[in-house]
Amino acid sequence: MNWVLVLVGGMVGAPLRYLTDRAVQARHDQVFPWGTLTVNLTGCLLFGALTGAAAAGAASSEVQLLLGTGLLGALTTYSTFSYETLRLAESGARLLAALNMAVSVVVGTGAVFAAHAVVQRLL
Repeated sequence: MNWVLVLVGGMVGAPLRYLTDRAVQARHDQVFPWGTLTVNLTGCLLFGALTGAAAAGAASSEVQLLLGTGLLGALTTYSTFSYETLRLAESGARLLAALNMAVSVVVGTGAVFAAHAVVQRLL
């Protein structure tokens, strides 16, 4: 039955990623992939909060499957991040490609750590 939780979460996360990406990109007339960066960093922050809640005993394994694996797994996108970084590099925007990689990895990881710590302290 766990697969149903993942499926339901993914059914919400995937369209949410697409709609968020389109909304953010529509506001920025640039080559930089702001939409993908937004969904990935938001997903990292939320995943950190979820894992912090789970570590404090406030989120069940079912909630983790629904929200973590399903919703956030579908919301965030490593493949699109990788493709857009490649596209930046191939178009000659190597500095933007490097910036996209650095911000995504460093800020994303920092968001997970920070949200995890804050939620654990609050709970």
